[in-house]
Amino acid sequence: MKNIINKLINGLLLAVLFFSQACKESILDEEPLSFLGPDITLVNNAGFQSAITALHEGERLIIQASNWSDYWALFFGTDIGSISVWSGVGLKDYLAELTPSSAYANFFWEWGYLKMLPRANQIIDYAERPTAIWKDENEKNAVIAEARFFRARVYNVLTTLYGDVPIVDKVSTVPKVDYIRNPRRDVLEFVKADLEFASQWLPLTEPQPGRIVKYAADHLLAEVNISLGNFDEAINAATSVITSGHYQLMTSRFGTTKDQPGDVFSDMFKDGNQNRSGGNLENIWVVQYEFQTPGGAGPGKLWPRCWGCWYENGRDPNNASGFVLTEGLGRMVGFMRPCNHVIYGIWADDPNDMRNSPYNIRRKWYYNNPKSAYYGQLVTYHPYLDTMINIFPIFRKIEGISYEGVTSGNIYSDWPRMRLAETYLLRAEAYLMKGDKQKAADDINVVRGRSNAKPVNADKVDLDYILDERLRELIIEEPRRLTLNRMGKFVERTRKYNTFPITLSTIKDYHNLFPIPQKFIDANFGAKTEQNPGY
Repeated sequence: MKNIINKLINGLLLAVLFFSQACKESILDEEPLSFLGPDITLVNNAGFQSAITALHEGERLIIQASNWSDYWALFFGTDIGSISVWSGVGLKDYLAELTPSSAYANFFWEWGYLKMLPRANQIIDYAERPTAIWKDENEKNAVIAEARFFRARVYNVLTTLYGDVPIVDKVSTVPKVDYIRNPRRDVLEFVKADLEFASQWLPLTEPQPGRIVKYAADHLLAEVNISLGNFDEAINAATSVITSGHYQLMTSRFGTTKDQPGDVFSDMFKDGNQNRSGGNLENIWVVQYEFQTPGGAGPGKLWPRCWGCWYENGRDPNNASGFVLTEGLGRMVGFMRPCNHVIYGIWADDPNDMRNSPYNIRRKWYYNNPKSAYYGQLVTYHPYLDTMINIFPIFRKIEGISYEGVTSGNIYSDWPRMRLAETYLLRAEAYLMKGDKQKAADDINVVRGRSNAKPVNADKVDLDYILDERLRELIIEEPRRLTLNRMGKFVERTRKYNTFPITLSTIKDYHNLFPIPQKFIDANFGAKTEQNPGY
């Protein structure tokens, strides 16, 4: 009985102590010591480096393009092409498929405002807090610079696609429903300021492959200054990259395939040849992929599925199967057929241009199905051959080892996001806009010279010539719609070169901008959001 009483007394004492402490010290408040939130991780350089990895992951996410209703809107329905294998694939019918509620309108907006900008703003915010421990100002500013580079890149994409967009430079800690669209010029000035800071504080060389360096900021700064009409500043930014001594156009065979049939242009897109460690001194920024590596991306890039013809369905003259899947090509599906201007027109004046070689454009196909009576023979046109979907010329930048077997439509090669050839073309554009056609031609001819192409005369240089040269040099690498929008040539060039009837009958002048997503307009009920004209 005594023991029972003692236990009751001890229990009462513990209860009194517990409740008194709870009232006095709020010991019921949770303090998760192992929760990896920003208050715990963003306190030193190691934590910030982990956060920066998320920005690189977000960049890879957009070009990974897991669906034909997202990234491909920068290619489908432009002066490159529209034809696709299924009626539901690709942006072809502008009136039906580009609406305020469409996946295309939502994808880039949500990529920017829900993924990339919160990540970048959080890094910038926490890096300036007194809780962050830094070795010195250089270490801190290098972290902020990389985050500001990504923030600038995202805003440049958003304002190029949507026009006026809200500038959000801080992570909101409370619900906000009254965002205001800032004028495009203000957005570009904001981008410029971010890039100028990034250029000052980013390292000159990569601490590891894929990381952002000063010259990536200068490359983008050249483009943004062109958009702002600051042509001298654009020239200076591009010149910073060109004369840095860190980069050069590749003019000699190199890398993993240098001893195989090919040329230096084809070498640049072979597995293992994208980074400096592989001998490539031209690429300024290379997005990294690693098969079956945590964080290395999966699936890989769907380039073959989009840009490759559906050759496995090709028929021979007996209307029998003429093809089987093969390694290096994989499962191409033909989401889009490039238009004739891209396949033929831009090469008409100089068919011997290296970029038009068989190592860079696969124009000849051979029946590879052993069961076909035409096995091993060159494919020529016949009534059973579909040249809009199954067999047409393809750009061989998309070819590569899938690592997942021949039935895969993915490739995992690292991908050049910026390279010196484009820097020359940006400077050429700035010279042209300034009125100096000769210097514009000089820069274009540096790029053409690498491909043993005929030099262009200054009097032939205009924006259309530069756009064609960008096709020859940068097709697939370049998010085409962004370039066309930036130059104010999107609708004009699409009407001129796109041959798909639905696209031509539905594209309107107002399609030079994407619609503002309706879900944003509805959620932003604290302020009136004007929709872009026409939608």
